[in-house]
Amino acid sequence: MKHLTPKEAYQLLHENPQALFVDVRSEMEFLFVGHPVGAIMIPWNDGPDWEINPHFVAHVKKAASIDRPIVLICRSGNRSKDAGVALEQAGFSEVYNVLHGFEGELDDRHHRGTLAGWRQDGLPWEQC
Repeated sequence: MKHLTPKEAYQLLHENPQALFVDVRSEMEFLFVGHPVGAIMIPWNDGPDWEINPHFVAHVKKAASIDRPIVLICRSGNRSKDAGVALEQAGFSEVYNVLHGFEGELDDRHHRGTLAGWRQDGLPWEQC
C-alpha cells in the first residue's frame, strides 16, 4: 500500500479517472461531517456496534475490479490503512491510503481539522 498526502491523492485521482475513491468512515461522518467530492461511502466499521464491516471487501469488489486503483480515506488515516491491508490481502494490487485523512490529527485542544487533512488542505468537499 502506498501512502499519499491529501494533495497527492487529489492529483492521482485527477490524473487517473478510473481510480475509485472510497471513504471508509461511518455513514454519520460521511453525511454530517462532510466528505471529499467524488468519494463513495463504504464503511470499514459503522454504528451501532462499531465492528469491522464483514462485507467491506465484497462491496469494494462490486464497485471496482481488483486491478483498478483504490484510494481510501477516513478521518485521520488509521481506519483507511486497516481497510487497505484487507483489500491487499484480498488481491487488490493498487491501494492508496490518504495520510491525515479528511480531518487530520488532534491538535493541542483535542480538535480535528486544524492541523492537516483533506479539508484543511482546501481540497473539494461537500456536506449533505
